[in-house]
Amino acid sequence: MTAPDLGAGNFLEHALRHNPHLDAPLVYDHRLDARGHVVLRGYSLRELAGIRDRYARWYWTNGVRPGEPVALYIAEGLQPILHFLALTSIGAIPALVNDAMPVTTARRYLDHVGVAGVVADDPRPIGATYRPGRPRPRFVVSSAEIRAHDPGSGSLPDPYPYRHAADEVVALIHSSGTTGTPKSTQVAHHQFWVGKEARMVRFPAEPYDRLLSLMPHTHAGGLSYLLTTILLGLPTLTMADWRRSAVEPVMEVFQPTMVASFPRTFVELATGELPVKAAAKVHTWFNTGDSAHYGHIRRLVSLGERPAGLIQPWLLPKGDAGAASLPGSRYIDGLGSSEMGMALFGQVTTPESERDDRCVGVPVEVVEKAAVLDDDGNEVPDGTAGLLGVKTPTRTPGYWNDPALTASSELAGYWLTGDVAVRRPDGRFYHLDRTADVIHTAGGPVHSLPLEEVLIADLAGVVRDCAVIGVPAPSGEGQLPLAVVRLQEGSPLSDPAGIREAANRELTAAGLHPLAAVSVARGGDDYPTGPTGKVLKRELRTRHASALVTGPAG
Repeated sequence: MTAPDLGAGNFLEHALRHNPHLDAPLVYDHRLDARGHVVLRGYSLRELAGIRDRYARWYWTNGVRPGEPVALYIAEGLQPILHFLALTSIGAIPALVNDAMPVTTARRYLDHVGVAGVVADDPRPIGATYRPGRPRPRFVVSSAEIRAHDPGSGSLPDPYPYRHAADEVVALIHSSGTTGTPKSTQVAHHQFWVGKEARMVRFPAEPYDRLLSLMPHTHAGGLSYLLTTILLGLPTLTMADWRRSAVEPVMEVFQPTMVASFPRTFVELATGELPVKAAAKVHTWFNTGDSAHYGHIRRLVSLGERPAGLIQPWLLPKGDAGAASLPGSRYIDGLGSSEMGMALFGQVTTPESERDDRCVGVPVEVVEKAAVLDDDGNEVPDGTAGLLGVKTPTRTPGYWNDPALTASSELAGYWLTGDVAVRRPDGRFYHLDRTADVIHTAGGPVHSLPLEEVLIADLAGVVRDCAVIGVPAPSGEGQLPLAVVRLQEGSPLSDPAGIREAANRELTAAGLHPLAAVSVARGGDDYPTGPTGKVLKRELRTRHASALVTGPAG
């Protein structure tokens, strides 16, 4: 916190200078042996630096220079982080691409960025999209070639590592694409670090703590957690596969005390029989990106235990003078995005917490001001829904090669997060919707997330997960809400009409707009998701556009 030049471009170098335990295992990955058992592999700071230097030699020898973007189209896990460290060490800009992004979409995105080269686990599909005689990057190579590079071959620049200015771009992070073509968000050296300073002080880092990071490590969230834990010396395991079938066995072996993920894994862990053994030591679940649903949170916080040092007085049951530990865990729901630079709102839920649908808490310390705005940038009264805007030094410098898009996200000095929110008089904020997903009915706007909250929490035996979208009304005037639901295994209801009837009873009781129809997602194709696991509501809106015109599904 006292190092003025510390930032996202040199955090490993800072750790190498100041951590006295350079040979202790710190960052882990895993593999399965011949019998299918989980085998962990820990890398020390010294080993991380050696791999970084070897990769950096390859990049420098192959002509990559400061300020040039290089695409990393490789599997999630530790490898994207290693390439990030190598490229930033020579001043180049890693353009991180989730390997779940379709090749045609990735090609459009990389053309927009204007990458100097592409590194892919299998370069053939992306390489085939570059036709002879057309402009193409200087290289399209296999990641295996870089991993196999001779550590004594090639050269490094002088000085090394590269020294970033505060405002220099250190990475390009693409959006999830849930509302359209992925955008390229710039991450700058100081901007991506500022704000994490206060978090470092309170982030759990006792000798027994271990973090499991299920964030996509081509995403700002995965990079943010690795930056934090490397500086704290906190053992961290990174995973490429976020599905429960892969995650739960690794949790049983690693025994994390904290798990960081997007909601996608938490939905699976909260479904069916709970992972009691895997989560035995978990005291904290970290969610970032889209805020999570209470129906899933309340099951997760029943797992694990909270050590005495983690327990705040307001978490203790009435009449309890303070025990050595409390059963159950806490869920920290952080509303953030790559553009915001980090989660800027935080809400803590424990087994003792009262239900408070869609509350994302209050802004974190680094936020200079957060407000709910109208279309002209004026603050609306408390209790009125509007556009969520923030003033914070953590916000992105803008979108790469797209100043017009950057300008469209700015209003009256605020950065628009793309969310619809409401603020209560006590200063707490509530996340109602993404601006692109608001349902514009003839009677006024209806927000999809509060409806989803009720379906998941109050029809817990029926609805595993759901997405509420707006589709054209039969009258041709406005839209009406339709829910696409994924059913729990063994759900007592399976027909859309019965589910809609049960759902509308709960929605009416909660004072919310009823559903016009329900569609049951029978397979994965019925519930499309993007590279980061977010449901693609824009695709659902297209798919169900005529549902009420031709007759509702339920």
